[in-house]
Amino acid sequence: MSSKKLSRPCLVCWVVVFLFCTQSVHSQLEVGFYRSSCKLAEFIVKSAVRDGFNKDRGVAAGLVRMHFHDCFVRTGGFGYDVPAGRRDGTVSLASEVLTNLPPPTFNVDQLTQNFANKGFSQEEMVTLSGGHTIGRSHCTSFSNRLYNFNGTTSQDPTLDATYATSLKQTCPQGSTDPSLVVPMNPGSPATTDAGYYIDILANRGLFTSDQTLLTNAATATQVNINARNSILWRRKFAAAMQKMGKLDVLTGNAGEIRVDCRVINS
Repeated sequence: MSSKKLSRPCLVCWVVVFLFCTQSVHSQLEVGFYRSSCKLAEFIVKSAVRDGFNKDRGVAAGLVRMHFHDCFVRTGGFGYDVPAGRRDGTVSLASEVLTNLPPPTFNVDQLTQNFANKGFSQEEMVTLSGGHTIGRSHCTSFSNRLYNFNGTTSQDPTLDATYATSLKQTCPQGSTDPSLVVPMNPGSPATTDAGYYIDILANRGLFTSDQTLLTNAATATQVNINARNSILWRRKFAAAMQKMGKLDVLTGNAGEIRVDCRVINS
């Protein structure tokens, strides 16, 4: 995913995709945590998120993932309560990302296991995959589906041909230009909605990890349900995001409250 650097401190509490950390601990978190110490906290953060989103809609996907810090996310689709009170860690290692992050090339079995390792069901995995309704992707994350797919075909046969042609126009073969990006949900790239699932049913899932949801009977059923009932998906998505926001929580005297979200306190 791509995004420009953000100037507002709360907007740069950047957390990588799905924040797949270690264990689940959620004591001392509560909705309205700042009601006494900072009554305007949620309003201030929501305003900063809205301003950042209006300036660069490509930040939306990152904002969804950043909610695991004490920031309250609003990306233009719907809202939900975010329990607050977690503190920032004092160690951040890029090397830990690749061992915890589900890559865009995962198949449905690998995705299911990856999420199960963090306490999420297969249905919750499909629900959270709907986060790809917003944001953008670099070409390198899906070029494997456009060129040299396997020994018998150059293009992934599960990818809609017209959509593939459009992607190739933006992403020429062999390009590693980081400035080349495409929306993950071209129909409504700036709105959190169930369009992601509609695209999958039309073979317009951008990543292997998107389109693979149709290769399993159970996950395909969930894709169909979510595509037909956006209100139900929103409810499930909010619940799953709240659950994921309780992963690896630091509270009390653990961690720190950063003066600048971008760096640990000196």
